[in-house]
Amino acid sequence: MPASKPADIRNIVLLGHGGAGKTTLGEAMLFATKVTTRLGSINDKTSILDSSDLEKQRQHSIDPALAFVENADKTINIIDTPGYPDFIGGALTSMAGADTAVVVVSAAAGIEVNTRRMVKAAQELGMPIVFVVNKIGADNVDLADLMGHLSETFGSACKTMNLPTGSGSSVINCFLSDSGESDFGDVADAHTQLVESIIESDEEMMEAYLGGEEIPAEKLGAAFASAMIEGSIIPVYFTSATKGVGVAEFMDSICRLFPAPGSVPGLPIMNSKDEDAEEVPVETDMEKPFIGQAFKITTDPFVGKLAWIRVLQGKVASDSTYHLRDTKKSAKIGHIFKVQGAETKEVKLAVTGEIIALAKVEDISCGDVLHNAAGEMYRAMPPVPTPMFSLAATPKSRGDEQKISEALHRLTDEDPTFVASRDAETHETVISGIGDLHLRMILSKMKIRFNLEVDTKPPKIPYKETITAKAEGHHRHKKQTGGAGQFGEVYLRVEPLESGAGFEFVNALFGESIPRQYLPAIEKGIVDVIGTGAIAGYPMQDIRVSVYDGKHHPVDSKEVAFRAAGKWAFIDAVQKAKPALLEPFVDMEITVPANFIGDIASDLSSRRGRILGQDSLPGNIVCVKAQAPLAEVMQYNSQLRSVTGGQGSYTMELSHYEAVPGNVQQQIIANNKKEKAED
Repeated sequence: MPASKPADIRNIVLLGHGGAGKTTLGEAMLFATKVTTRLGSINDKTSILDSSDLEKQRQHSIDPALAFVENADKTINIIDTPGYPDFIGGALTSMAGADTAVVVVSAAAGIEVNTRRMVKAAQELGMPIVFVVNKIGADNVDLADLMGHLSETFGSACKTMNLPTGSGSSVINCFLSDSGESDFGDVADAHTQLVESIIESDEEMMEAYLGGEEIPAEKLGAAFASAMIEGSIIPVYFTSATKGVGVAEFMDSICRLFPAPGSVPGLPIMNSKDEDAEEVPVETDMEKPFIGQAFKITTDPFVGKLAWIRVLQGKVASDSTYHLRDTKKSAKIGHIFKVQGAETKEVKLAVTGEIIALAKVEDISCGDVLHNAAGEMYRAMPPVPTPMFSLAATPKSRGDEQKISEALHRLTDEDPTFVASRDAETHETVISGIGDLHLRMILSKMKIRFNLEVDTKPPKIPYKETITAKAEGHHRHKKQTGGAGQFGEVYLRVEPLESGAGFEFVNALFGESIPRQYLPAIEKGIVDVIGTGAIAGYPMQDIRVSVYDGKHHPVDSKEVAFRAAGKWAFIDAVQKAKPALLEPFVDMEITVPANFIGDIASDLSSRRGRILGQDSLPGNIVCVKAQAPLAEVMQYNSQLRSVTGGQGSYTMELSHYEAVPGNVQQQIIANNKKEKAED
């Protein structure tokens, strides 16, 4: 049964690195509450959360999964997210649906790349953070050392909520117990540290505590959520999800101690996208008008397109209506579902704080705000990396172009880090994602769901052209064909603008040497070249063009003549203005074991990259910050895997454009001319 009031709801998102046991922890929660009759397993393909054929085949999460359990009179909504860096988009956007970030850490592997990234993302969103150290029964684990690394990396607010006992066969609750035996650490000391961390967030309790009063557990429990929200405490739980150790105790903490909907500030709702937009007040009140946000779009094989909605205010029933973005026309909610892995269960009503799914919602996109009252409403989504790994895709079968376009549109709806576009210059369909694995999984989905296949190859690099000096250009267009002729003559001046300024057209004419009605035609001729390039076939940017003189003919002058004159005068000027090619540079963060630093530095240098700095991380790990030309690192995942034996990972985002070195520019121009000649 869905919860009847916000106070009875807890929303958590399971985050962390791949293989840490997030999905297994979710399965253990389902099993412990008798939602399932056996513990779902990724290895034997019985997982409720990893339900797609692709996830069963790959044996790891690819997309976020949603489930819920009832425990201690509370509804716990669980969002399980993929842990591999290539699928980070789904993990980040899932945070919009939750109140608490539960970061799962493998006791054997320790703090990994995505552990740090997820904690950082949660901190930037102001979410309370919880660590679950899973797989405590694994061989050769040093839990005391790992706890030290957690405190060293994420701060002294990390406090043990329980401690393993009996060689990891059970746990002891350090919040409720002030004595007892454990496999490591002192229970009494852990209890005291917890109490003091909670008290620090409440002045009244602090005074009573310093005055020698004993603070009752009930009062401490009531203040626990506030301490989590303030960040004065980051609870650490120890579990073995496959054996059920610590799972029931963890769920009990969620229900009794974790923040309820409305208590975590979250991202605000604004009344427009403008800089001066005003915040829309949102209250955890079921009697207020309905407001919700779609944070995930997915496809159900039976009910079609589904939008996962976090109810932020009010309540929603099947006959409720909503407005979308700034639309004045309302739509009916229709069927409301609770999602349980691959299954959907219809419900009649959902209250503030609930996570539901709406079906047949072709007009809803990820991030959209649904609201009962007319008027604009927008809420930002957690930021995701810019997809920088690209492939050009062509249909394997003739006639599939339209089908592939529609399939790609569906897939971009579902994944905020997947982009598909048509390059007007190269006539390539370019698909972009986080990495090679990400795009391979996207193409596998397209094959499985739509029975469509494509061939892929590296796309052309999105170079840009510009100029580096001032120059003047001139062209006279004169054409006589026996009837009415064509005449137009243009003198213009070009000069470079600062980076990112775009294109500027200036009328610098004195008198009527060119009638003003022909200026738009001249600008069109220049824009023709801006779009296609003057030296190597790439779009141009950061140029000011000033038309200062010309001639016209009272009979033969026409728009077509001045468009041609403008085009060729501009090309003439560009050729004299020291044209340059610009190439995209990317910011990179490369995380590798320290012994590979020399190899990484040498490889980046050979790729015209530059190292900006490096940070030493616990566990003999180093994070290298660098910049490099995109053309040199488009396939970097393969190189990094080769250099580090699969132990390295990296992120890459567009930084800026820089001038291409002269020798490289000449090679690119020559290749462009060769391709045109072949075409």
